[in-house]
Amino acid sequence: MLTRLEVDGFKNLLDLAVELGPFTCIAGANGTGKSNVFDAIQFLSLLADRSLMEAAQEVRGTHGERHGDARDLFWNGYAPGGHRMRFAAEMIVAPEPTEDDFGRLSEPPTSSFLRYELELGYQPPAGAEKIGRLVLLHESLGYIRKGDAPARLRFPHSKPRFRDPMIRSKRYGTSFISTSLEEGDPIIRIHQDGGSRGQPRPAAASRARATVVSTVTSSDDPTILAARREMQSWRRLALEPSALRSSDQYTDPRSIGSNGLHLPGALFRIALQGPAGQQDPAQVYARVAGRLSDLSGLQVRTLDVQEDDVRELLTIRLHEIDGMVLPARSLSEGTLRFLALCVLLEDPEVRGLICMEEPENGIHPANLPAMVELVRDLAVDSDEMPGPENPFRQVLINTHSPGVVQLVDPADLLFADTSAFRSADGKITRRLRLRPLTGTWRARDSAEYVTKGDILPYLETPPGAQLTIEGSFA
Repeated sequence: MLTRLEVDGFKNLLDLAVELGPFTCIAGANGTGKSNVFDAIQFLSLLADRSLMEAAQEVRGTHGERHGDARDLFWNGYAPGGHRMRFAAEMIVAPEPTEDDFGRLSEPPTSSFLRYELELGYQPPAGAEKIGRLVLLHESLGYIRKGDAPARLRFPHSKPRFRDPMIRSKRYGTSFISTSLEEGDPIIRIHQDGGSRGQPRPAAASRARATVVSTVTSSDDPTILAARREMQSWRRLALEPSALRSSDQYTDPRSIGSNGLHLPGALFRIALQGPAGQQDPAQVYARVAGRLSDLSGLQVRTLDVQEDDVRELLTIRLHEIDGMVLPARSLSEGTLRFLALCVLLEDPEVRGLICMEEPENGIHPANLPAMVELVRDLAVDSDEMPGPENPFRQVLINTHSPGVVQLVDPADLLFADTSAFRSADGKITRRLRLRPLTGTWRARDSAEYVTKGDILPYLETPPGAQLTIEGSFA
């Protein structure tokens, strides 16, 4: 669970610090840079799994490209001079054994409330190189003591049912990863979970092709491995109708992809999950159908997954009250997106942070309440103990819809706009600003917040935006 994100020098994120709860909605006009927050989270997730350059090329570039120049990620990427971007992420990792890349279970992490810091620079191309590369300048993984947790976890939560079982703190002394300068060069060291036992493992940062976190693949470093698994679980959900409409082969994966692929296989697995002899697919299908029926205009009786043993295909079918059977390919885009979220809600294996851009797309305004309630229910209930019935899941959405803003709890809102910012070299630029609503938990110690009066123009329909029937035919 990502509880705090700090970014400086990444796209238009300059000196940005944002606190996150189980559910957060970022609202604002198009073009402010709301999606850049998602890009920063996605970048950190990719860096926990891939090389620096592979991660950079996979993040959405400023020109909308997927394989662009690494300079696209820096706020001053094409200007002369040095380029640096800094990140800090405070996170809660599951206080339980983690499976490493070799299928072995590690010991539980020594600490489950962690702070990860990363600084990257840019090295221009030289010689035969045609593109520059990212350079690792600093990396550290520290811990937050249990006694400091009440001040650092500011969102509403239950101490006995949420904070106490989730925050583990048995580390004293040094961090798990540290960086020091030796003869002008940054040297990164891994410190074992046992503290003073064993010698730290040093590595020159300037020659690193990947972050240290991404290289920890075994159970020998359980806390670093837990941090890596947490960052790998941060996913960006961009549901595509073509992927949602497709059937699954029997050999396909049984987890929903970021674009919605393998929805039938995921629902089939969830329906058959449970102890041997206790599986009841009909109950799972009934719960999904019941949630899907929240959409007005949809006459749902039930749904199921058809098993075609001849073609070896799995296909989702919707059974309407009048007896009509509709395969997934016949459903509207909005219905398919809503269905995918209903299936995610049933999946206890889906954990971590889910980022969704404009989940209201394709949804009729009358169905916005059902959509907002569904995405909120996807997030963990911080008043209850996380577990199979309350998966340790976090949701972050962005929107420019006044209708969504009116439906979201004010405490879950952050309002996005841009403001002037003077950089260290004296240049004036514009940066993304995220402000909470006054009186909410994020605004308690914040100098920047918005009032209901500030956002009233945003919530009102702009003059002339809605034409009358007479005007439409005039």
